[in-house]
Amino acid sequence: MLNAAFLDAISAGPLPLDLAQSCTAIERWRSALLTADAQESGHEHTLDARITAILAYPNGQKLLTGLFSCSPFLAGVAAQEPLFCLNLLEQGPDALWPEVSQPLTDSPIRPGSPNEATAKRAIRRTRRRAALLIAVADVTDTWPLPRVTRALSDNADQCAQYALAFAVAELAARGRLTLADKSDPLAECGMFLLGMGKLGAHELNYSSDIDVIALFDPDRVPTNKPDRLKQDMVRLIQRWVSMLQDRTADGFAFRTDLRLRPDPASTAPAISVPAAENYYETTGQNWERAAMIKARVIAGDDVAGQVFLDFLTPFVWRRSLDFWTIRDIHSIKRQINAHRGGSAIAVAGHDIKVGRGGIREIEFYAQTQQLIWGGKNPALRVRPTCEALDALTTAGHVTPEASAELKDAYTYLRRLEHRLQMVADQQTQRMPDADGLDLIARFMGEADTASFEGQVRTVLETVERRYAELFEDEPALSVEGMGNLVFTGAEVDLNTLETLASLGFSTPERIDATVRGWHHGRLAATRSDRARQILTELLPALLQALGNTADPDEAFSNFDHFLHGLPAGVQLFSLFHIHPDMLDLVAEICGSAPWLGQHMRRRPAVLEAVIDPEFLAPLPSFDAQSKRLTSLLADSRDVEDTLDLARQYASDLNFQVGLQLLRHQTSAETAGAALSAMADLTAAAMRTTTQAAFAERHGQVEGGAMALIGYGKWGSRQLNSSSDLDMLVLYDSPSVTAESDGDRPLAASTYATRLTQRLITALSAQTQNGSLFEIDMRLRPDGDKGGLATHIEGFEQYQRNSAWTWEHLALVRARFVVGPTRLAERFEAVRAEVLSGTTEAARLAAEVHDMRTRMAKTYKGDSAWDTKHRRGGLVDTGFLSQFLVLAHAGQEPALLKPRATAGIATAAAQADLMSAADAQELSDAEAFWLSLQTLLRLTGADTEPKRLARTAVSSVIAKGLGLPNLSVVEITAQEHAERVMALYATLIQA
Repeated sequence: MLNAAFLDAISAGPLPLDLAQSCTAIERWRSALLTADAQESGHEHTLDARITAILAYPNGQKLLTGLFSCSPFLAGVAAQEPLFCLNLLEQGPDALWPEVSQPLTDSPIRPGSPNEATAKRAIRRTRRRAALLIAVADVTDTWPLPRVTRALSDNADQCAQYALAFAVAELAARGRLTLADKSDPLAECGMFLLGMGKLGAHELNYSSDIDVIALFDPDRVPTNKPDRLKQDMVRLIQRWVSMLQDRTADGFAFRTDLRLRPDPASTAPAISVPAAENYYETTGQNWERAAMIKARVIAGDDVAGQVFLDFLTPFVWRRSLDFWTIRDIHSIKRQINAHRGGSAIAVAGHDIKVGRGGIREIEFYAQTQQLIWGGKNPALRVRPTCEALDALTTAGHVTPEASAELKDAYTYLRRLEHRLQMVADQQTQRMPDADGLDLIARFMGEADTASFEGQVRTVLETVERRYAELFEDEPALSVEGMGNLVFTGAEVDLNTLETLASLGFSTPERIDATVRGWHHGRLAATRSDRARQILTELLPALLQALGNTADPDEAFSNFDHFLHGLPAGVQLFSLFHIHPDMLDLVAEICGSAPWLGQHMRRRPAVLEAVIDPEFLAPLPSFDAQSKRLTSLLADSRDVEDTLDLARQYASDLNFQVGLQLLRHQTSAETAGAALSAMADLTAAAMRTTTQAAFAERHGQVEGGAMALIGYGKWGSRQLNSSSDLDMLVLYDSPSVTAESDGDRPLAASTYATRLTQRLITALSAQTQNGSLFEIDMRLRPDGDKGGLATHIEGFEQYQRNSAWTWEHLALVRARFVVGPTRLAERFEAVRAEVLSGTTEAARLAAEVHDMRTRMAKTYKGDSAWDTKHRRGGLVDTGFLSQFLVLAHAGQEPALLKPRATAGIATAAAQADLMSAADAQELSDAEAFWLSLQTLLRLTGADTEPKRLARTAVSSVIAKGLGLPNLSVVEITAQEHAERVMALYATLIQA
């Protein structure tokens, strides 16, 4: 009957916001009580009298009207458990607490009993009763917060144990396990659940998920099918989950979260103890150490669970910490943006858990300091947050004033959190908007909503101030004003998603998941503790740098791809840490220049060279390059070493050229000259190296010689970073029957062919530093049908007597690269002879036009961005200049010296073969096309034109051409094309 002592002791409680609603709820409860329990007990009149007594008692009426007005959920629970509710109001929470778990006691677990429906109903009724009783104890201040959260946690433990026992008994009934004690299925079962977070610390909140790690010890599980143990354990934990969170006619009991297990994206829901031990020993992170502070066994085999926790003690509580470990621990709390004053906190819509001044800040305040000091001081190894603050205060790490303020704030915010969740039994920590604040204020017992808002704001600001004090002597981890960047734990931080969105990422959930994957050590670059710790420090600046690009999502994806290609991360991350400006550079590359990103993946050490001021200085001349390459190759130990060093040199220069193009610090013309010089030097070095190695076995052909001829862009010194080398190899020998003088002599022609094969391999083979060039030798006499190496006499005869007109056109750009002087002289002589031969201009023009027409049928050049084949593009500028040489070099020898269109056009104008304006237009057009082609390749838009729609790409191209935007680039391209075709019509089609 009525226990006036309980009601009399109530000094606080919710206030009704809607009396009509609460009266309706009371009547619904009364009706449920009289129609259900009265019929069963036959004491309808007695029950009605008891209800009347409660409602007649001032505190009874006040409690019910306030509670039912503020919480539709609790009103519904009262109607579902009407007699329990009546008993609770009469006897009080303390007296009735033992009856909460009565449904579980009434349906004990045995093999084959109870059935699933009965077991689920028992769990849900137990949780429902606990929800009502604990809510009454909480809102009336009958229980202090520690007892409230302990009761919530104990109830979760009981339900978890019952559900696990059911799942184990069910597995045993199927013959997969042998129970040590049929009356206690969990005894010596080898399977256990670790309660994490608030559950582990006995601080569970009112409508919380329960964070659990499910483990099993293969040596302890009494399995009858050891080969199926892993699958059985996974199914068992899945069964356990369904017992708790399946929604039935009685609702659900607990949402379960298994994501705190090691690397949840790639591991099963149930993990073996050896696998978990290996993870924590090799990959475990500091935030997981923080999470393990609160871990405890909540269900299953207590002995096996405790053995595992004992194993983890050295992992959680390290006696000595290095600099980076301490920095990483500090970063756990610094990932929440700590405001040092400034804008006021808006209470409406504020998240009191993860928002500014929220519960998480208090938890991190304690946990991070526990991690740092708890290794040497066991007294700090406590689970509950307020107890941890007390222990830290006793140890002298937290001031009494700070501790008192934070504990008061924690108590207030946790009670407020419970009220938010009691409204509809939802796991929420977000304050309602302005229209809903009245309800929460009344639920907290505040009649004045404005006063309530002021109280909440004061508490939040107090926490925020104390939390920020931890940063006084530390550099900020997040950039000022950025917001949270929390990637620790299994729970996605909503404020972090907001921060990512504010940085410009359109898929913040994907970014969050990827960064978490980095921290789980799934990449070689983040496998070590040190790499992950430094990366944590870098993340805010890195994400801001990527966010500042024109397409943050693409830049992030490219950076992630870059990380995947790294064999290790510590060295590079350390470089970023020392030189944070490098992050902007890498972000720019990832956002705009995928080719440079590929190079970074192959050779991340190249970023160290960027630090050198010389890297952004004017590109090195031929002589400077020669000295640098000679010095580098002087350290080579063998042929393979030489190949690698040459590739390293070429790769780094390519990167330097690409970066300067990206940053508009050089032109395509200057870049082409530098890359062509590099090709000359590396080809010469490979020729020397391969010839020396070849001679060790086959000797040399006395009086013989070999030379390299560059065609195409190599010949005209207009290479770009992705150009092939169009190459011809010439050789000479004293006679047809000459042989080499080595141990394994070869005929001169065979010698030259095999040596050329070696040279091609040296230039094109892949090594750890990539390849130098793709080699194209189709311009040799007879093309693919001819030999790899061509005798100089054969070349001379072919050019004089058999070469096609197109081969003579190609000869215009041909250039002697390396070899003995006598071969150079013979090559230049036959080139001059052939190009100066009397060719009737009209017939030549007809042949050239016919060639161009046939080429246009094969290569349509329909795209505005096809710089080579579109009419008026590079093919046409090339045909025009080459035509001028073939048609007029006999009368104007000055046309023979230049290989590139600009030089030929200038010489033609000086010879009055075309106007100075036309010559300038031809030069300008080719320069424009070459620049555009170089920039398209740099940004990847040559193979993916859709990339042009991205601002980052279009900006690089437009600025590189000195134009305001891509639209103007298109207009300019069309103008150049039309002018070139006008010249073409005048000179060739006329």
